[in-house]
Amino acid sequence: MTTTGRRALLVAGAAAGATALAACTSSGGGPRRPSAAEREAERVARAEAALRLRSVTAARDLLERYDAALAAHPVLVPRLTPLRHAVAAHAKALGEGGATPKPTTSASPGATSSASPKPTASPSAVRVAADPRTALAELAAAERTASDGHTAALLAAPPEYARLLASVAASGAAHAYLLTEGARA
Repeated sequence: MTTTGRRALLVAGAAAGATALAACTSSGGGPRRPSAAEREAERVARAEAALRLRSVTAARDLLERYDAALAAHPVLVPRLTPLRHAVAAHAKALGEGGATPKPTTSASPGATSSASPKPTASPSAVRVAADPRTALAELAAAERTASDGHTAALLAAPPEYARLLASVAASGAAHAYLLTEGARA
């Protein structure tokens, strides 16, 4: 059982025990007020859900940028498609156990086709530079911004989610390098 799973089980058990105890000792009066432990467990759950939502939203926004760049610059398809697939996997992983990410392509997740993925968002929703090099630089900047956001979220994340955020942040930094400096090597 995972650390987060144990924590959730313990919190749920404590809440159930407190509820049972309150039911046994209550005089049957008005509505029962939640205990401090129940309120804290609810606060922690809301904070984690908000963190997951922010993280998956950042990944989805990045995915939309990739889709727009691919639509605007078909010449970049061979270079961007592997990075886009990684970002789609990150969005899915970040949303598991909380916010559910939107489907990103019509292809199955295990498909290894070299065809361009079908974007879910309108490519025109994201502005893309007319010059492919500038578009790559803008994607690299977006990768850095998303990576920095995931890194900043580490302090507030539960241990398992923090490990995932750290991995996604490191991947984003590598993507930024591949989009800029890696092209020169």
